[in-house]
Amino acid sequence: MWRILVVEDEERVRSMFRMLLERAGYEVEVARDGREGIALCRDNPADVVIANIVMPEKNGIDTIMQIRHEFPEVKVIAISADARIDPDRFLGGAEACRTLLKPVDWHELLAAIPELVGEAEHTAIAASAGTGPAEH
Repeated sequence: MWRILVVEDEERVRSMFRMLLERAGYEVEVARDGREGIALCRDNPADVVIANIVMPEKNGIDTIMQIRHEFPEVKVIAISADARIDPDRFLGGAEACRTLLKPVDWHELLAAIPELVGEAEHTAIAASAGTGPAEH
């Protein structure tokens, strides 16, 4: 089972991510900011980190860069609510594997995870796990 760490400052969005990803069969941990996310990753490294780009305390860019530095094998999905920001350009050297805009399209997210970790068998589970975009 793949372990996913969600780093998101909005409690409601964290809960939605947890519910959807657990329903899809993943082990999920959540963190409310970058500092907590890095500490959780150090305690028990994740296979995939989903990180909001704009957060208080330690922002998503710095969080992604530090996680990729300490755990280069971890796959990262960066998310942002600001459609005016081109996530790929905004991320610069943060080396996210994938970027998604909020509201997150759950089908796109659930398709991205097995692509990133290379496990096609989760695709059928993920496709049946949920519908509709996440609210932000």
